[in-house]
Amino acid sequence: MFRCLLAPAAFLYKAGVVFRHRLFDWGILKSERFDIPIVCIGNITVGGTGKTPMAEMIVGYMSQMHNVALLSRGYGRRTKGYREVQADSHYRDVGDEPLQIKFKFPDTVVAVCEKRAEGIRRIRAEHPEVDLVVLDDGFQHRYVEPKINVVMIDATRPIQHDRMLPVGSLRDVPEELHRAHYFVVTKCPEKMAPIDRRILRKVLIQVAYQRVYFTRFESFMPQPLFADEAPPEPLGQGRQVIALSGIGNPRPFLDSLHARYEVVAEMTLDDHHVYKVRDMHALRALLAKHPGAAIVTTEKDAVKMTRRERIPEEIRRSLYYQPINISFIEDSATDFLQKLEQDVRGN
Repeated sequence: MFRCLLAPAAFLYKAGVVFRHRLFDWGILKSERFDIPIVCIGNITVGGTGKTPMAEMIVGYMSQMHNVALLSRGYGRRTKGYREVQADSHYRDVGDEPLQIKFKFPDTVVAVCEKRAEGIRRIRAEHPEVDLVVLDDGFQHRYVEPKINVVMIDATRPIQHDRMLPVGSLRDVPEELHRAHYFVVTKCPEKMAPIDRRILRKVLIQVAYQRVYFTRFESFMPQPLFADEAPPEPLGQGRQVIALSGIGNPRPFLDSLHARYEVVAEMTLDDHHVYKVRDMHALRALLAKHPGAAIVTTEKDAVKMTRRERIPEEIRRSLYYQPINISFIEDSATDFLQKLEQDVRGN
């Protein structure tokens, strides 16, 4: 019943999205090309599809051959305009995901700007050595014409069965997938049936040169956020943990914790949640209720809690984050990255 009430809003939203695309197709709105390659990582759904781990993978590989810069909108920040991310930036000023990437790649230029074309021009002016820009979440943007579009697809929410916002999770129309060069299907089951892969390839591929890769998230042993205050022994399997997350789709994170640990409590917050004093009080209450438990959070949430003076001591001693990466099921990550590099250098 509720979905039926939202259907008119979904229809109007879709009409607006389609009309905007037509304005670009007709040349009324302009896409800007640049003299260096732009690799855009995007999706057509809301919620976590793995854009940040993919950006980290591409930045890490391409930095071996190129001077790479990463440009993001900096979603959720309280600032406007162009800002370059520094290791000591506050996540409220630059966004949590760009700061996470800067922590991992301190020598890489990471910048945020809601106007992507303006952001690329600033990078070119201030960092002339940069010869490749990775554009985070720009598939819908279209004011920049990338050389390569990498589109992330959530296997748990097949686009052929999804609906436009606010009824479903689609924020763009599947008809625009013809602009993609690579599809990376994430959150695939470990033993994905060949017929399921064939169906997805048939749904996604609209142009002969498009490639589809199937992946899943691989999680690793949680690491202490404040190593100098944490117990010396690692967080062993079967320990009691409190799951803390503020991400778009926390289900894979929670499932991985349930598979390894005794999850005694879950504190699930909105995507890009801004942590406040009341959240620290809530965590302290959970620790008091479950003495000896550890708090395990995501990498994206961990970057918001690195300021030691704002985190109570008992939380610092118990706080861990879980690293993840993207694991390819059929082909190797090397195969994907080498083909991507060939396309970056080619015509």
